[in-house]
Amino acid sequence: MTKTTSNHPCDLCSSRKLSMFSDLTVEQACNIADNKNMISHRKGQIIYYEEAKPLGVFCINEGVVKVFKTASNGKDQIIHLAKKGDLLGYSALLGEENYTNSAMVIEDAKICFIPKETFLKALVNNGQFFKRLTKALSQNIGVMEEKLVDASQKSIRERLAYLLLQLANSYGLDGGEPQQINLVLSREEVASLIGTATESVIRLLSEFKKDGLIELKGKKIYILDRKGLVKLSDFYA
Repeated sequence: MTKTTSNHPCDLCSSRKLSMFSDLTVEQACNIADNKNMISHRKGQIIYYEEAKPLGVFCINEGVVKVFKTASNGKDQIIHLAKKGDLLGYSALLGEENYTNSAMVIEDAKICFIPKETFLKALVNNGQFFKRLTKALSQNIGVMEEKLVDASQKSIRERLAYLLLQLANSYGLDGGEPQQINLVLSREEVASLIGTATESVIRLLSEFKKDGLIELKGKKIYILDRKGLVKLSDFYA
């Protein structure tokens, strides 16, 4: 169930400093605030579907969203996880194409929808915002290239170790030893992120636990030996 909430002013938004909207002027931020809709989403809800026509962009105020593609066999391949401050749907909008992926909430979220006209107006009128957006598009291409190389050259064990480090960096709780990854993913979702079978992830997580690299408490994962994971994930070392 989605729920429209009162719009929070963009110039006062805590997630704005983490997003590409940080370069907007107060006037531009106010214009977006006047035209956006902030919607509360529950876990499991779809933000947009693959092949749908983009009518605007989505900015995550709270929560986590998985961006994924569905293969011909019906299995989902997670492309990346989007968190607070991230912008979704802008590449399809700028390319005047339908979405090439889908987006689903995996942790209760508040997401602002910004209509196409409002978004493009800010883009045209702010050179820094334009530069930041084009840089992000370029970086996304680089990330996709790295993933292709990893899929062909790194073992599943190395890819899993690297993913755990990424999750710890993005969602790890500070100040604790061991460090808890404050994001609950199913074993199937973890498998989708590294492109392997769920059974392989279950087996490898058990091996990592046995080797003293991690601790498992239900679906929660704790990092015990970061250096060990770094060494394991470094294919070129």
